[in-house]
Amino acid sequence: MTITKLEDLLKDSNENKIRKADKVAIVGAGVMGQGIAQAIASAGLEVKVVEKSSDAVKNSQAKLEESMNREIARWGMTTSEKKAILSRIIWHTNLEKLNQCDIIIEAVPENPELKKEIFYKLDRIAKESALFVSTTSTLSLDDIAQVTHRKGQIMAMHFLNPVPKVPLVELVRIVETEDETLKKIKRFAVSIGKTPIEVYDYPGYVTTRTIIPLLNEAMHILLEGLASAKDIDTAMKLGFNMQTGPLELADQMGLDEVLTWMQQLWQTLGEPRYRPCPLLRKMVRERKLGKKTGEGFFKYDEDEKIIS
Repeated sequence: MTITKLEDLLKDSNENKIRKADKVAIVGAGVMGQGIAQAIASAGLEVKVVEKSSDAVKNSQAKLEESMNREIARWGMTTSEKKAILSRIIWHTNLEKLNQCDIIIEAVPENPELKKEIFYKLDRIAKESALFVSTTSTLSLDDIAQVTHRKGQIMAMHFLNPVPKVPLVELVRIVETEDETLKKIKRFAVSIGKTPIEVYDYPGYVTTRTIIPLLNEAMHILLEGLASAKDIDTAMKLGFNMQTGPLELADQMGLDEVLTWMQQLWQTLGEPRYRPCPLLRKMVRERKLGKKTGEGFFKYDEDEKIIS
């Protein structure tokens, strides 16, 4: 073995030791928080997850297990793998439990005031060296970071759903983000099996800004009666090699979430392409939110497969 190869192995080994020593936490255990927790635990790391109450913890635990059980039914996971993953997820209802964590990921809903409140509290609880990560997809990271005294240690990680399956994550930095922070978060992203791309703080980043107009236009086509939901998705899958059609993709994301993103981009950027389709607003009012409620642009069975 050459000296260069030996040095590379030692470097990889040292970085792995550092990664294994990192204490990671997530605040918020909705669909996004659950997915991130599963991805982290699947990589062999322990992760603390904080929810607002015991009932919220039980609800999140049940939903995460349901999701994993569906994977087992599809032969995408074994029962032993599920047990191992769940054993690495530690649940709490108190932010104070995160005072020694190295990386803290905020995964609460796209509410700017709520995210600021979380960051404000964490800034006073966490150790000085802790890195803060937001999962916002449309809000200003710089605005959220203003409530802390550690702007150099703040980034966003924009994951896509379903988090355990989608290999991409957008790493978002603000002007004050230190290079060392980016380096550590990038290393963390790779360690949990994600391919990171770097972007600067701007509403929607790359993925949300690109996909939202496509989803919106597909909804307008359906609203105008040009084609059925099934045929619209078939056209995009076969015509443009998409694995999932735009309407099923919106169902998968959650129509309430999609509406929130559209409204944020419409209000922030003022571009007509982001103005939510009236059909989307109607479906959200009717609580037809997609796969999570069993009905959106399509109806779904218990395994989230389209039945009509």
